[in-house]
This record gives sequence, C-alpha cells and structure tokens, in this order.
Amino acid sequence: MSTSNNDILYPVAEYFISINGEGPASGYLAAFIRLRGCNLHCNYCDTRWACLEDCPVTMMSGQEILNRILADGIERATITGGEPLLADGIGPLIELLGSRGIHVEIETNGSVSILPFCNLKYRPAFTLDYKCPGSGMEKYMLTDNYQHLGSRDCLKFVVSSREDLDQASEIIRTFHLDQKCGLYLSPVFGRIHPKEIVEYMKLHHWNTVRLQLQLHKFIWPPDMRGV
Repeated sequence: MSTSNNDILYPVAEYFISINGEGPASGYLAAFIRLRGCNLHCNYCDTRWACLEDCPVTMMSGQEILNRILADGIERATITGGEPLLADGIGPLIELLGSRGIHVEIETNGSVSILPFCNLKYRPAFTLDYKCPGSGMEKYMLTDNYQHLGSRDCLKFVVSSREDLDQASEIIRTFHLDQKCGLYLSPVFGRIHPKEIVEYMKLHHWNTVRLQLQLHKFIWPPDMRGV
C-alpha cells in the first residue's frame, strides 16, 4: 500500500469534539478520531462497539481528517479506538496532523509496540494503558514499550480492585517508571470507588502517581457516545 496521505483511508468510527477525559491533557479540548478495531477484549470495555469488524465507519483520508480539525478550530487531536496503532498508515496521519501544528495524542492499549512512532518528526504523546489482572488481558501487555516512554507520555493503570493496585505498584517499581513518564490510576467505572484508591495511595505513600477520574463520565451519562 502506498504511504501517501492521499491514498490511505482510515476507518473512522467516530469523530467529535470534546474535552480530554484522561491523561496529561485532561480538560483540554480535542478532536477525537476513533478508529475501528482492537486486538484485546477487556471485560470492562466501554467502547466494545468500535472494536467489532462490522462497526459502521466513515472511510476518511488524512487530508479529510485534517481539514475537519482545522475547520473546527481545534489544536489537539486524540487518536483512539479500539486500538489505533493497528490501523494501516497511522504514521503518515500523525505526521500530517503534526505538520499543521496539531498536537497529537495516541491512546493505546499497551499491547502494540510504540517504537515505530517514536522517531517520527512529529512524535505524538502516548497515553499507554496497563491492563491490570481485573481486565483479563494483562498477559498481552508489552512491557518493552516502557523503555521508549518520555516526559510527554503517561502510563495509565486501569484498576478495578486492590489486587490491581498491588500489581500497578509492582510494575512501577520493576520498570522504574516514576523516573520516565507520568503515572495515572484510572478506576474502572462502577467497580472500585475512587476513595479506596486514595486510601491505598495514602497507606503506601504513593507520591509519584495521580488518581485520574474519567471526566466525561461525570459530565455526561457514562455510556453516551460522542463526548
């Protein structure tokens, strides 16, 4: 397949403008480009519909996506999924958006290598998930990614229990992550109360991580799309 931006079409399941609900850019406006398809099946997934092969999409070129973002007057783009790094031609899309001054963030599930995208001229910021035991998908986590994380990136631990918190602590310690990137704890909505996470943080003097609530789920109904 040609790597020309004009030749690549991306399976866009959703395009919308909202605030970033998680990560270092939380609270900032962004254009969200949700691409179809995922290689994981987390048992708490709140965008499972976008992972299905028969999910309706609009096939858009990189230029069409860029034109829409510029027309909307937005300076940040969050490419998400599903798992966006599985889509063909993500590198050229990142470069195209970056070349026009768009700050690109990639939300990725932690099972796909970020290395091919780390040496791009317009390197994106990564919000990388670590799927803890409660997800049922922990065995697919690609810990080699951690050597490529930097200060603009973050690792987000999706936690649903104390066991998940214990595992997050172990992963941070093993890979010295508090010296590499931002660290966030994101509770699975409806499974663990945020105050339980705060108590855990206090008990363990956990000064290097932040509790991160999904803002959009407090502003709008938790299962609402396009927000």
